[in-house]
Amino acid sequence: MAVLPIALVVSTLSVTFAPVDLGIVAQFFLGAFMLVQGMGLFTLGADMAMLPMGEYMGSHLTRKKNIYFLCGFAFLLGLLITIAEPDLTVLANQIQGVPNTVLILTVGVGVGIFLVVALLRILFRIKLKYMLLGLYALVFLIGIFIKPEFLPMAFDSGGVTTGPITVPFILALGMGVANVRSGKEAEDDSFGLVALCSIGPILAIMLISLFFPELENTSSSADAVRLNNTLEVLGSFAHAFPHYLKEVVIALLPIVVLFVLFQLFSLHLPGAELQRIGVGLMYTFLGLVIFLTGVNVGFLPMGQYLGAHLAREHAWLMIPLGALIGFLVVRAEPAVHVLNSQVEEVSSGAISKSAMMTALSIGVAASVSISMLRVLTGISIWYFIAPGYLIALLLTFFCPPIFTAIAFDSGGVASGPLTAAFMLPLAMGACGAVGGNVLEDAFGVVAMVAMTPLIAIQILGVVYRIKTRHAASQAQPLPEEDEIIDV
Repeated sequence: MAVLPIALVVSTLSVTFAPVDLGIVAQFFLGAFMLVQGMGLFTLGADMAMLPMGEYMGSHLTRKKNIYFLCGFAFLLGLLITIAEPDLTVLANQIQGVPNTVLILTVGVGVGIFLVVALLRILFRIKLKYMLLGLYALVFLIGIFIKPEFLPMAFDSGGVTTGPITVPFILALGMGVANVRSGKEAEDDSFGLVALCSIGPILAIMLISLFFPELENTSSSADAVRLNNTLEVLGSFAHAFPHYLKEVVIALLPIVVLFVLFQLFSLHLPGAELQRIGVGLMYTFLGLVIFLTGVNVGFLPMGQYLGAHLAREHAWLMIPLGALIGFLVVRAEPAVHVLNSQVEEVSSGAISKSAMMTALSIGVAASVSISMLRVLTGISIWYFIAPGYLIALLLTFFCPPIFTAIAFDSGGVASGPLTAAFMLPLAMGACGAVGGNVLEDAFGVVAMVAMTPLIAIQILGVVYRIKTRHAASQAQPLPEEDEIIDV
């Protein structure tokens, strides 16, 4: 249901406005099939393993009441997971002039520090909206002084570091810490970790940009390797499979090692629960390998080709097409389904998965269409990011706190691997075709995708608050029996 609409849109374009080489088409449909299999396995594995592991570790860390151990563990976890996040490596490879190791380590330190800040916020019951106001004020203050080509990259980094591996674990970690407390505030505070962890990479890249010269414009070519037969198509996937196998092993290994240490020294879970978690980890591992291989090999060439061809021949079509693809792509992001399920569970059904998905889809559709407008016109991202975040921050005063936390978490979750592997190449292909600056105009699509759900979901929260108050005002208490007799 999530992938089929994307496949239909691309199929329609390939036989109408943008004829595509059959090799690229075959890659795309094989990639779509792998995406379905991978997303199904990953979602099942996250429910069976990643979420329970995060909750067990988060609850245990809080019960130990050793704040120094909690901070040290959180920093180490944030650093290790970020270093291993595949999307961050992809982004780092696009930046010329900054060593990959320096950039990845700096971003990892940023995520580690802000994961500590996020957990301390839960423990000390600090209002999330006040932290968001102060931190984003700092982000935009520093942003005034950095070089223009670093700004889209900085905001993009906030989206790519909250990928399919980190999001389920960080969300569950927050729920585990919050569940030790009681009351409605604990429920509200169980979200917001992803929101704060997304700020760390933005500040990290902004700070290192002060020490590096101007970046070179990244070249973007829409030329794909021509594949002559089905064996060559299968060979392209077989060649990439070991690479993503290695990436997922490196990404999951730190989490597994930390959980094993907790089990040996503290948790002592029964064998049946360990067996369930072990099977879930296998599902997660296989699902991510299949998903990342399918998306990067099958979707990336198609996105870049369609972007370049449509920008040259039918530039007007890019804006409505961006909205349509954005609306559909977010439904295929695996971490989005994990977030929606957790939101419905924590809110006891008050916020349904369908309502969350609709709000996210509308927000991402708006963001991608705006990104396509930026690509075609060269308008600076400042004119969209600054007012967008201002609106999002103002809405924090009018919607329930849990909606604010969920909204700012959703921004990082919506900008997952499918966005980086399909929407960003689509923008880069279009930007190269119209002769734009790829670093300043194409980059930033991930940032836009991460921003608009902040507004959409908080508007949903405002509507929810208005309806709740209206229903409460309409409800009249029934009279007592003696009052009826008196009348």
